[in-house]
Amino acid sequence: MSIPALRNIISNLITKENVNKTLLAVCPNSESVTRAALLASKEANAPMLFAATLNQVDRDGGYTGWTPKELTAFIEEQTERIGLTSPVYTCLDHGGPWLKDKHTTEKLSYEETMAEVKTTLEACIDAGYALLHIDPTVDIRLGNEEPIPIDLVVERTLDMIEHSEIYRKENSYPPISYEVGTEEVHGGLANMESFEQFLTGLDEGLKEKGLEDAWPCFVVGKVGTDLHTSLFDPEVAKNLTSNVKPYGALIKGHYSDYVDNPEDYPLSGMGGANVGPEFTEEEFIALMELVKLEKKIGKDSGLQDALKNAVIDSNRWQKWLSKEEKGKDFDDLTDKRQLWLMRTCSRYIWTADQVVESRKQLYKNLDGFRDADAFVIWHLKKSIMKYYHNFNLINFSSEHSEFLS
Repeated sequence: MSIPALRNIISNLITKENVNKTLLAVCPNSESVTRAALLASKEANAPMLFAATLNQVDRDGGYTGWTPKELTAFIEEQTERIGLTSPVYTCLDHGGPWLKDKHTTEKLSYEETMAEVKTTLEACIDAGYALLHIDPTVDIRLGNEEPIPIDLVVERTLDMIEHSEIYRKENSYPPISYEVGTEEVHGGLANMESFEQFLTGLDEGLKEKGLEDAWPCFVVGKVGTDLHTSLFDPEVAKNLTSNVKPYGALIKGHYSDYVDNPEDYPLSGMGGANVGPEFTEEEFIALMELVKLEKKIGKDSGLQDALKNAVIDSNRWQKWLSKEEKGKDFDDLTDKRQLWLMRTCSRYIWTADQVVESRKQLYKNLDGFRDADAFVIWHLKKSIMKYYHNFNLINFSSEHSEFLS
């Protein structure tokens, strides 16, 4: 059986000496971020991974408006347009029950949400995704702080991988790679004992099902970063890496946004890192810079108000409220919190009609004063290139072409 592309890269990173590199995965949370990421990949001469969540990209279009096939088609079109030769890998991020907000708000049963996710796994395979992150670590029937038993996480992970492999083989698709685990406490993998129990159970289960070839290339690890912290812990990463390497896998970090010490990722042997909300915030920042310029020339597209109204109307901002803020109206929050929520939640509403129209007007108002689209893409690409440099990926495609064959 041929080795799937990402697993081949990880295998080589493990076996080759003095190859300290961390693959970058960008969440395609907008058209601008996706375009900028591809341009960054070209400038860096290095691979790009896109990690799309169920909220971002799904059969219903998600908040980006893309289905899995539409996302891959857009990436292929842009790749050809800019002459990108480095490989691009489209990946599913956090594929599991109740990890799509809609499934939680609608209180789908376990059977309903699992059926929905499995159908999406099939759609991702149809679309040519290179990697599926299998993450059955949320169960809304349990208390918020109560983790799912590890043996149940293993059982559900095996079930979803087996379903994906059966579908792939029935349709004669090439082998794909897998990612497992979670950085969240609710996944029950936050301590080393549970982490090792998960690895052992997964290994035994895959062997029993004859699915050794589907062993994941990435295992998600809790390496210090989360929604409210940005300090990566190299020692924890090294410890986790030593546990997964014997299985032919490396650790992947999530919540790598605005991380304080990105240069420590490759030094610690990290195989990959996801960055998502940071780029939405940077897109928001770039647009607000353009709004300032627009005001200086005496024009107003109304984009800032359109963004605020769209964020409020989406109701997704309530997902990020602290316990003390629950029940408050958006305008009752402090100006600082409102701005944070707008920056964070703008990813959900880039495709809202009023935002799209106001953004078009902004770009039109600045015609002759600034190439607004080019400015936004440049700003985003600059943020992405920071990770390519710190993850030691510059010229990866040329220096390690044998990994990519």
